[in-house]
Amino acid sequence: MTLTPKETSLLKDLKGQEKLCWEKYDKYSCNACSTELKNLFSEMAQTEKQHYDSINQMLTGTVPQMPTGLQNENNKWCKKVQYADEQSRDIDKFLCTDMLASEKHASSLYDVSVFEFSDPAARKALNHIQAEEQQHGEKLYAYMSQNNMYPNE
Repeated sequence: MTLTPKETSLLKDLKGQEKLCWEKYDKYSCNACSTELKNLFSEMAQTEKQHYDSINQMLTGTVPQMPTGLQNENNKWCKKVQYADEQSRDIDKFLCTDMLASEKHASSLYDVSVFEFSDPAARKALNHIQAEEQQHGEKLYAYMSQNNMYPNE
């Protein structure tokens, strides 16, 4: 695949966003108070690393092979957590709120990119990654909702 300057620019933006998400999830998995949230962040860091690698591959002109469909985990992150104190819950709420905002931003960048790429295979790969970003948002929302952390709840 030969990239246009605009496609290259979009991929560089996506690469930066993926690196930021991956590093934040890694850091936040260490800072989270609940074991469940530590595990969720750690799992999502690995997916963001895969996205980063896929974007790097696309920058070299190769469209990565994407799995078909998404993993359905039946909202395993919808577990109510018993926090030792309100401060711990507030720390986890902050981390979740920040990552949900990051996922919303990443998804919007992918939305634009899907429409700007001329190669159908590249659009399909970007669309798959965007769906995984949206799935991350769903997991974060499920965790936050179950633990009364979502704004206005």
